[in-house]
Amino acid sequence: MAVNLVNVENVSKVYGTRTLLDGISLGVSEGDRIGVVGRNGDGKTTLIRMLAKLEEADSGRVTHSGGLRMGVLTQHDSLDPEATVRHEVIRDLADHEWAGNAKIRDVLTGLFGGLDLPGFPQGLDTVIGPLSGGERRRIALAKLLIDEQDLIVLDEPTNHLDVEGIAWLANHLRERRSALVCVTHDRWFLDQVCTRMWDVQRGDVHDYEGGYSDYVFARAERERIAATEEAKRQNLVRKELAWLRRGAPARTSKPRFRVEAANELIADVPPPRDTSELMKFASSRLGKTVFDLEDITVQAGPKVLLKHVTWQLGPGDRIGLVGVNGAGKTTLLRAMAEAARTEGEAQPAAGRINVGRTVKLAYLSQEVAELDPALRVLEAVQQVRERVDLGKGREMTAGQLCETFGFNKEKQWTPVGDLSGGERRRLQLLRLLMDEPNVLFLDEPTNDLDIETLTQLEDLLDGWPGSMIVISHDRFFIERTTDRVFALLGDGTLRMLPRGIDEYLERRRKMEESAAAAAPVAQKPATTEKSAADQRAAKKELQKIERQLDKISEKETKLHAQIAENATDFAKVAELDAELRDLAGQREELELRWLELAEDA
Repeated sequence: MAVNLVNVENVSKVYGTRTLLDGISLGVSEGDRIGVVGRNGDGKTTLIRMLAKLEEADSGRVTHSGGLRMGVLTQHDSLDPEATVRHEVIRDLADHEWAGNAKIRDVLTGLFGGLDLPGFPQGLDTVIGPLSGGERRRIALAKLLIDEQDLIVLDEPTNHLDVEGIAWLANHLRERRSALVCVTHDRWFLDQVCTRMWDVQRGDVHDYEGGYSDYVFARAERERIAATEEAKRQNLVRKELAWLRRGAPARTSKPRFRVEAANELIADVPPPRDTSELMKFASSRLGKTVFDLEDITVQAGPKVLLKHVTWQLGPGDRIGLVGVNGAGKTTLLRAMAEAARTEGEAQPAAGRINVGRTVKLAYLSQEVAELDPALRVLEAVQQVRERVDLGKGREMTAGQLCETFGFNKEKQWTPVGDLSGGERRRLQLLRLLMDEPNVLFLDEPTNDLDIETLTQLEDLLDGWPGSMIVISHDRFFIERTTDRVFALLGDGTLRMLPRGIDEYLERRRKMEESAAAAAPVAQKPATTEKSAADQRAAKKELQKIERQLDKISEKETKLHAQIAENATDFAKVAELDAELRDLAGQREELELRWLELAEDA
C-alpha cells in the first residue's frame, strides 16, 4: 500500500471577502502524479503553497509524513543574486564528481542544451544577478531536479522552456520515483506526466483519475449528468473532448477512458472547424496574395538568422512556427509585420516581402501593450469597436466578447491598472480581435492564460476566417489551432514538417547526435587526418550534395505554391503532400551524408 506523504484536512482560505478554498480535504501518496488546473485566480497556487507549508491556512490543517523530502518550484525563485550558477546548482562538487554523475549531466543538457550552458556568458561561472527571469527560473528548476525528493511541487514549470525542453522535462518526470503535484496550463505536458487531476473551482477541488484527456471526458460527463445551466461551458468541454478523441494520433493511441461513452458524448459535435468553408471565406476577404517572401535574408544585428528563404502565406493558411530559441521566429514575424505596416517599403537585408493590398494585420507580440490604467476593461475594448464580425454570420458585442475571454459583467468595470498579468494579456488579445483583422500573428499567445481561457480562445479561432501564424511552446495549442507546422532549425532555413512537432523533435535529436558524433573527430591529432586526395573527393561530393539540396528546395517551394492553389481539392493536396514527404526524406538523407563528409573535407 502506498505511503501517505501529505494530508490536507478541511482547509479553508479567504482573501478579503473572497473564499478561495472552502473546507478542502485531499491527500498525496507515494507514486501520485497530480496535475492542478482551474481558472486564474481560483486558488491553484494558493492550494499548492499551503500543501508545501509555504502559506498558512485560515482553518484546517496540513500534515507531512515524518522526514518528508520535498522540492518546491514557486513563481519567484530564492536564488542568491551574488552566486554563480555552479554554486547554486552543483554546489561544491569537483568537476570530475558532477561530470561523472549521469543525473546531473542529463538535467544540465535537458534544461540548458549542454554541460557548458551555451547561451550563458560564462557558462557555469555566470553570476545569477544580471540574468533574466526565465534564465533564473531554469536554474531554480535544475537545482531542484538534481536533488533526491519524495515529493516535487511545481508551479508552472514549463514557462520559459522551449518545445524540446518541455518534452525533456516530461520524460524526466515520468522516469523519477518522486511523487508530483504540478500547476500548469500546458495540456500536452499534463497528458504526458499526470495520472490524477485536481480541478480547482469556486472554492472546491474536484479529483479525477487519469491525465488531461481523461479529465476532459470526466468533466464533460459530470456536467452533462448534473444538467448545469452553463450550456456555453458545457459545449466548449464537449468540443475539446471531440478534438482529443479525433485529433492527433499520439492522443488517441491509448484509450485510457471509456471509448464508447466518450464517442456517444461527442456524437453530435462537429469537427473543430470547416477548413474548406473558412478557406473560401478567407479568399474573398484577402484575395490571392497575403505574404510572399522572395529569396529573403533576415538578420538580427550582424547575425544572419535566415538565408535565401522563399515562402508564401496564402489566404486561410493556419501555420504553426516552431524552432530553437534564437533561430529567428520572432524576427521573421517582425520583418513581415514591418513590411505590412510600411506597405512594402521596409524590407529585410536581402530579398523582398510582398504584402497583399487587402491585408489587415493584427500582431500579438510577447510584450503586453500599455493601456491607460484608469480605463475600465469594457471601455478599453469599446475604444476599438462596439461590435465585431467573427465570420459565418457570427457577431458579438464588446461585452459578449469580454465574457468569452473571462471578463464577467462585474470584471468588465475593473480598472485596467488593477488587472493581473494574465488578465492584461487576455485584454490585449481581445482588443486585437475586436479590430477585425484578416491576418493574425500570435507570438506566444498562451503566456499567462489558464486552460479554460485557452479553450475559449481556441473555440473563437476555430471559426475565424483569415490567415494566421502562431509561435508557441504550447504544443497542444499549436496542434489544436493550426493546420501545418513549419520549423526554423537554426541552420538558416524554413521547412515544412508534414508530421508536425514529432518530426521537429526527431530532426533536432538527429542534429544533436550528428554534432556529438562529429565532436570527437575534430579532437583527433593531426596524424589521423584524411589524405589530401580524400579531402578533395569529399569536397567534390559536398558540392554535388549542395546542388541536390538546392534543387529539392526549389521543388518544395513549387509544391507549397501548388498546395495553396489547390487548397480546397483534398485529393490533390494529399497527392502533393505525399510528394513533399518524399522530398523531405531525400533531404534528410542528403543532410546526414553532408555532415559525414564535412569532417573529411
